[in-house]
Amino acid sequence: MMIARSLTAAALLVALVAAPSLADAQAPVPSEQPAPPQRPGAVAPSDRDDNPAASTGPSRAPAATLDKLFERLAAATSPEEAKGIANLIQRRWARSGSSTADLLMTRAQTAMKEKRLELAIELLDRVISLEPDWAEGWNQRANALFLAGDPIRSMLDIGETLKREPRHYGAMMGLGTILRQQGDDKRAMVAYRRALEIYPQLEPVKNAVDSLKTQVDGRDA
Repeated sequence: MMIARSLTAAALLVALVAAPSLADAQAPVPSEQPAPPQRPGAVAPSDRDDNPAASTGPSRAPAATLDKLFERLAAATSPEEAKGIANLIQRRWARSGSSTADLLMTRAQTAMKEKRLELAIELLDRVISLEPDWAEGWNQRANALFLAGDPIRSMLDIGETLKREPRHYGAMMGLGTILRQQGDDKRAMVAYRRALEIYPQLEPVKNAVDSLKTQVDGRDA
């Protein structure tokens, strides 16, 4: 079990290091639906904007591409500014393009909130079967698996998330959280620092890096 966990973590860290830079990474632009993650350390998207005018306003203009939003996120000078940009990114991540998958996702999130984890995982299995290229489907199943006490499968799903969206700072943060809980501070730091390359103002990750810096950076590589 420890060997499998170590190999899984190592493979994920290799994938993180090899992931495209912010300038090079390309991702599809999904539309809006909230998908609040439940994994400790994951980044919760903003609430759905139910104002019809808001969904058709200037912020939804073609110029506000996902790549542009990530550029703005990296350049944000305050946590408040960054959070507003991150909310837009997360709302785009949160729609699959399939009304059926979106409905199943909503039900899965409700099941997670109600701690019905077996049902949540079953629903997310169906989401992934319907939309295997949707990064958030894998990310949300990673959340459910973590809560269900299966960190290895959770890390595998984080890997699938990052294959589809290499800039998914929530998945990176979740990976760091799992590794830190397992006592693998050195690899956790790699995941956290990769998340901060994407989202420099992400306060929980900044705090985690600060708390680990002395013990990790003081070790031999």
